[in-house]
Formats: sequence, C-alpha cells, structure tokens
Amino acid sequence: MKRRLLFSLVLCLFFTQSVFSQLQKAKAHWTYTFSKPEVKKGETVDLIFTAIVDKDWYIYSSDFDPDLGPMLTTFNFEKNNTFEVVGKLKPQNPKEKFEEVWNGKVRYFEGKGVFKQTIKVLADNPIIKGASEYQTCSHVTGLCIPGDDDFEFKGLKVVAGAATDDAQPKVGAVTTATDSSSVATATPTDKLADTSFTINAGDSDTAAKAEAAATLSQTLSSEDPAADKSLWGFALAAFLSGLVALLTPCVFPIIPMTVSYFTNQEKGKFKALLYGVSIVLIYTLIGTVVSRLNGPAFANFLSTHWIPNLLFFAIFFVFGLSFLGLFEIVLPSGFVNKMDQKADQGGYAGVFFMAFTLVLVSFSCTGPIVGSLLVASAGGEVVKPIIGMASFSAAFAIPFTLFALFPQWLKSLPKSGGWLNTVKVVLGFLELALALKFFSIADQVYHWRLLDREIYLAFWIVIFGLLGFYLLGKIRTPHDSPLEKVSVPRLLLSIVTFTFVVYMIPGMWGAPLKALAGYLPPQSTLDFDLNKRTAGVASNIAPGETRKYADLFHLPHELEGFFDYKDALAYAKKVNKPVFIDFTGHGCVNCREMEARVWVDPAVQQRLRNDYVIVALYVDDKTELPESAWYTSKYDNKVKKTIGAQNADLQIVKYNNNAQPHYCLVDHDGNLLVKPKNYDLNPANFVAFLDSGKAAFVGK
Repeated sequence: MKRRLLFSLVLCLFFTQSVFSQLQKAKAHWTYTFSKPEVKKGETVDLIFTAIVDKDWYIYSSDFDPDLGPMLTTFNFEKNNTFEVVGKLKPQNPKEKFEEVWNGKVRYFEGKGVFKQTIKVLADNPIIKGASEYQTCSHVTGLCIPGDDDFEFKGLKVVAGAATDDAQPKVGAVTTATDSSSVATATPTDKLADTSFTINAGDSDTAAKAEAAATLSQTLSSEDPAADKSLWGFALAAFLSGLVALLTPCVFPIIPMTVSYFTNQEKGKFKALLYGVSIVLIYTLIGTVVSRLNGPAFANFLSTHWIPNLLFFAIFFVFGLSFLGLFEIVLPSGFVNKMDQKADQGGYAGVFFMAFTLVLVSFSCTGPIVGSLLVASAGGEVVKPIIGMASFSAAFAIPFTLFALFPQWLKSLPKSGGWLNTVKVVLGFLELALALKFFSIADQVYHWRLLDREIYLAFWIVIFGLLGFYLLGKIRTPHDSPLEKVSVPRLLLSIVTFTFVVYMIPGMWGAPLKALAGYLPPQSTLDFDLNKRTAGVASNIAPGETRKYADLFHLPHELEGFFDYKDALAYAKKVNKPVFIDFTGHGCVNCREMEARVWVDPAVQQRLRNDYVIVALYVDDKTELPESAWYTSKYDNKVKKTIGAQNADLQIVKYNNNAQPHYCLVDHDGNLLVKPKNYDLNPANFVAFLDSGKAAFVGK
C-alpha cells in the first residue's frame, strides 16, 4: 500500500473502483512446451509452463511460504509409468514485494510467467498431463480469481538412449517448495482491472487462441460504455493532483527564477503561454514514455525500493530543514544548470529550456505523484497516460504561466517574515513528517524494524505539536518576525493541528487510527497493544452446534459462524435468520481490508452478530475432501475435490460470480434476498445492505 499523507485525498480517486457482480474468468492463458524437441529415452527434459497474464493482472508464483496466505501456483500430474518428476518446480525470475496484509513477502508474475519442471522420460510416448491451480489478482481493485486448467504436453520425439530405472517413477503432485536459485528479486508493478478469457490447455493452437482472446479482451474493454466516464474522472483526478503538487517545496525556488526570466522578455505574453505549453508537453512526454517503456514498474520502484525511498526521505528532510530556516535552497548543479544556461540564451529555445529546468527541479517532489498516475494509467494503454499526464501538468503549469505573464506579482508578495515565510515553515514541518513515511516504507519492506508504529507516532505527535505551538506564535524560526497577535486563520489551523495530535495519542497504545491506516506502520509492530482482546466474545451459535471446518477457519473480530454452506442454511432455518455468505479467500487482500475497515464498525458487527447466520466460504482452500464428497461440476465438467474448489463452484453456479470479496444475503434455500455486494469501504453502505436483506427476509 505506499501512499503519501499529503496526497491521500486526491490519490484515493485513482484506486477506489466499483466491483461489478459479473462472472469473470481467470486472467491467465497457458501454453505448454518442451525445452528441446527431441530427447533420448531415460534422459531428462524441462516442461515449460507459460502463463500470458492479462495486462492489468498478476499471478502468484510457487516459491514462497504456502502458509502465508495467497494461493500458490501448482501443477498436479496424472500418475503413470511413462515419465517421472525430477526435483522441484522452478519459477523463472518472479517479482517480489512485501504485502502488509500478510506480513510477509510474496512472489508473482505480471505480463508473462514461466515455470519449469524437469522430468525423466521413461517411455517412447510419454503421457504428460494433469491440472493446474493458480490465482490471478488485480493490484488496484484487489479482486482475486482462482483458476484451474487442464494441461497436456504433446509433440516430444523420443529416440533410443540410456536405459530407464527399474524403480517405480516418483510421479505425483508438484509441490511448491521454494527453489531460491531460481528466484530473482524485482520491483512490483501495480495495474488496473481488465476483462479476459481462459484458454483450455491441450489444443494444438492454444497460443493462437490465447492471443485472440487477449485481442478480443482489449476490444471489449475499449467498447465498455463506462470507459469514457472513467476517462473523464481520471483526467479530473490527475488535474487535482497537479494542484496538490504545487504545494511541494521544490516549486518555490522556481518562482523567482520564472519571474526574473520573463521580466524583460519581448513578446512576453506569447512566450509566457509557450512556457506553459512547454511544461505540459515535457511532462506528458516523460510520463508517456515511462509508462510505455517501463510501465508502472517505475512508479512501484519509486514507491517500494529502498533506494528511492531513502532518497526521497533525504530530499524531504533537507527541504524541511531549509524551510524551517536552517539554510537556503539552491538550484541543483550539473545537468540542470546547463539547462538553465541555455535558458539564458533567450528566444523560444530558451523558453523551452526554462520549462525543462522547471520539470527537472520539481520532479524530485512531484515524482511520487507522477508515479501514482502511472500506476493508474499504465499497463499497455496509450491514451490514458497521455491524458493523465497532460491533465496533471496543465494544473501544474497554470500558476507558472501566470507568473510569467505578470512577473510584477512577485513584488507584491510579502517579504521574509510575512505570510509567505509562515507557509514555508508550515511546509517545513509537513516535510519532516512526510520524510518519515518514506523511511517507514523501506523499513517495513526490508524488516529493519527501526521505525515501529509507536516510534513513528511519537515523531508525528511531536512534529505536529510543535507546528501547533508555532501557529500560536510560541515558537519562532530564524526568518520569522515577532508575532504580536494571532490571526483567526492561524488560530483555526492550530486548533485543527492540536486536534490531530490528540487523535494520534491513543494510537501509541493500540487505537486503530483508521483515518491513518494507510500511512502508519502496521499495528503488529506495536510492542504494547491494549486493543488486543484478552477474552472472547460470547458466541451467538447455540452450544454444542456442530460446525464443519471450524478447526480450519476463523472469522475476524470474534464473530462466530459457519464454514460450510449446507450447515449454515440448516442452522439458519433452525433459528429463523437469513444467511450472510462471505465468499472470501486466503489470498484476497481486499477481503482483509473489508474486515479491517468495514466489519470492525460497531453497527456492522451488531447486525452480523444478531441478525444473520454467517458463513465464510474460502474459494482457494486446498484441503482435500474425502472421495465420497467429490462431485463433477455442471459448469466445467471437472471433479471438485477440495473445499476451495467446491466453494468456488458454488459461487459460480449458484450466484454467477467468481471474484472476491463477494457478499450474498440469502434465505434458508440459498435464494438471494437483495443484490449482492462486493468491495466497498463505506460502512454506512454496508449497514444499508444488511438492513435491506433483513427487511426482505422478514417480508417473505
């Protein structure tokens, strides 16, 4: 997660999206090839499983802790005596990131994922087939869709060679144990959701079908009637981000430079407009090129890797000290100075280089915002990054164009010690606070444990407390004039600041501080947490009631419920209550976020405890059921052997949906009472959803 406190209001527009209750296919298309076309009998060959992942999705690898949470990719072979599995499954260079919701590192693929499994060929015509299980997820919407495909390898030419072993081949399911030699760490990439199709393995033209499906997917996506509205909303959010970027400290050194350059220019108005247009063109060009060549990996590199995060920490810390009056900011040297020298040459080329200088100097502060734009716009798209960067830079260029048009405005601004210096000092305190966020990201990702939650909060409490005293005139910085009286705006701002400080104090002992949930280190890093319950909540399930799989699964917040669909319906009929179905998954990030931010709400919990029988159905659980419980699905004609496979099949067949989280309110026969609900972080909407279901049940 990785967002900046100052920009949260705007950036949330990028990532909050409605999730529609439509049946979706897993977002990966598989092909199966051999590492070489010919092999001698008794020799080994690599089976290559290649997943072409939709441009807005990712697939988990197979080489991290299987108990961490997400669903690992596995390939299960049908047993026979024509080949034997040699060694472990080897994913090829998956990416890696730390996911706070799991409190651990996961590995995954985007765009293309390759797995290799070595086998020994024992017969002239080896029969190599089986079934894969995997999970595709969207970085932005958080939807996770399980997939299970049949695979078959054909076309291997076997010639006479070394004799085979007499021993029985060791054939079976390929495990997902970690093979560290095959892992290469890379930066993660965040992408948006898209529509796609699953291609069944075994066809001779699988690759062609996969390509055709991907093409059709993009065509359907472009014909989505909601796309135009989404594009307008994205452009507006990008424009607002540009306005927010004007508050960053890198902007201030450019103001006097801009005004001084345009003071004595001939054709000043035309050149001022050219200046603004040049800013827009340069930012748009940079953003588009980066998104096309590097995709959102560039943005995630800015957001997660320790190098840019410590660099931004240093930049914000230095700017904070400068704005507090420790020293003056000077323009960067080297390349930027060369650009500035060319700007001094005058003419239209000079105007362009002035704009280029502005972009270079400001990018150290606007980089995180631009990076977030690329996350929301990249992934192979052409129009969206152009519109996003153009909108962002247009807002960013407006005040500089005005300064260029009217350079004499600078003379009317108060000198040092006036309101402008007050703004700089306030920004200085904010820069110090934001600097800690950058350091905290690196600290969490690399497990340094130098800035745990209580230490982070202690810094923020002190920083914002000092800011409040500064606004009241109790603290003066080197460039401040004496404050004889406190103006009403300063007084109101100090009230807001101290209120924020008081709000943060309980967080030192475990208060959840939901408003800051995305910006603070995880609650698990607290050394002393009073929020942890020492005793369970009384159960709303009758004593002695048998609950299948209760030893495997648990509901959050001490809620009690069922984990088997039929058990829940039977108990609901006994107590005459409607059923709340939670289609969830171990690897569903948004499921955990809903539980942490919506289910925790007292009004939601009260309704879940008293008005409903809860059943949580995990669609990615691998626990195998006894053979007597297996059945063949009417949806895909596959035998469903595990808890997760049967729950996923139920969601698809009965409720025409296969994305999580997915919440259904049903009667004793499993019939929907109201329209299902998906990812929505507004507790009030969830309360209304629960109330509408109860009313529909009572009215039946």
